Amino acid sequence: MEELAKEAGITVRTLRFYRERGLIPPPRRQGRIAWYDEHHLARLRTIAALLERGHTLNGIADLAAAFESGRDVGEVLGLGEPSEETPVRLTPEALADHFEGEVTPENLATALDLGYLATDGDEIVHISRRLLDVSAALVREGVPLAAVLEAGRAVREHAEALAELFTEMLRTHTAETDADRLRPLAKSVVDAELSLALDRRLRRDASP
Repeated sequence: MEELAKEAGITVRTLRFYRERGLIPPPRRQGRIAWYDEHHLARLRTIAALLERGHTLNGIADLAAAFESGRDVGEVLGLGEPSEETPVRLTPEALADHFEGEVTPENLATALDLGYLATDGDEIVHISRRLLDVSAALVREGVPLAAVLEAGRAVREHAEALAELFTEMLRTHTAETDADRLRPLAKSVVDAELSLALDRRLRRDASP
């Protein structure tokens, strides 16, 4: 414990307090010896970084609980499934930097539930670089992260329906469903229709 506290730049008393609050996992015990490792040090550095960003210890404890209850990266991303999306590995403090002031336990739990985020050891994995960048951009524009996540949930429902429509169409009218052939065709149709729908909506909003 003394060695870990020294490496983390905190007092043993503070370390004991963090352990009692459940902010760090218990050590591995071997007889009367308690062993701490790099995972404990990484967690302490994360706590320090989040405190510097204005999070409270209660908030960090809630974030840690939500983080630890999340699904791991293998469960969320699947194994060997085709995808054009690029996952992004983030530390908890890097995630906080992307969404300054918006990484609350509630938002984190929602993102984990949606499968946008997964856990991999001491790291967080976002399933899509594009979704991460767009979400951060919307938050910078003043849209609350909670609203972004709820919009994402609604968009996913429509996207699932569109994916079913296109796969069923290919399954019915072609010899086989080829995902590589389906993707660009489906995306082109959806992109064009969404563009046209935005044009119509913007014209209506601009009308006196």
